[in-house]
Amino acid sequence: MRGLADKRVLITGGASGIGAATARRFVAEGARVIVLDRDEAGLQTIATELSGLTGALRADVADPDSVTLAFHELDALCGGLDVLINNAGISIRHPFSEIAVEDWCRVIDTNLNGVFFVAQQAASRMLAGGGGVILNMGSTNGLVGYRNYADYNASKAGVIELTRSLALELAPSIRVNVVCPGYVLTPMQQAEYTPEMIEAVNSKIPLGRHADPQEVAALFAFLASDDAAYITGQSFVIDGGEVAGGLASR
Repeated sequence: MRGLADKRVLITGGASGIGAATARRFVAEGARVIVLDRDEAGLQTIATELSGLTGALRADVADPDSVTLAFHELDALCGGLDVLINNAGISIRHPFSEIAVEDWCRVIDTNLNGVFFVAQQAASRMLAGGGGVILNMGSTNGLVGYRNYADYNASKAGVIELTRSLALELAPSIRVNVVCPGYVLTPMQQAEYTPEMIEAVNSKIPLGRHADPQEVAALFAFLASDDAAYITGQSFVIDGGEVAGGLASR
């Protein structure tokens, strides 16, 4: 992609799944990549496996103080930021009537509040440095209803609207978009779904399978690049056709 070489890129939730795949893609593009995650073991693993990584920071995006400290470390590592992949998130599969208050708060704190905390820190540095790109992680769950994920759905809908607002307020210096994957075969997905459940979902997706994390990483790379210089405030669905006619209708 044009314009990614030597860009300073921060990827939250970068120790596994889509975040790790995105880190590998941006390193391959010649970017200076820093991953941030609360999983210490995961950070050690990706730092070992991905030799071109610029840094690995341990922080919990749900904790604003932790985020602030991590950005001070980022400043020391690379002196600013050009691209943020605001990817960190969690989900818990449970019926609405059984959601405990602490679980609701934990999902919202990570998936929505965490996106806000990180984006605010990133934007202040990008504005001071002359511009940048913020790419938030949404989901098709933020666009249509899904059973057993009321807290996750609400958090992702909030991220989509936050993205639109940031795109307006931060233009023209900073472009802000949101990527909305459907079903992606990540460790988080495999922890929540049995192989039988995964196959049942695949049978309802027009392309017949879950996405590979590398495919989502490729979309992030495009949106961060100069090839996407006139794109901001948009939601990009990558779902194999899942919501084109409504998954339930199939």
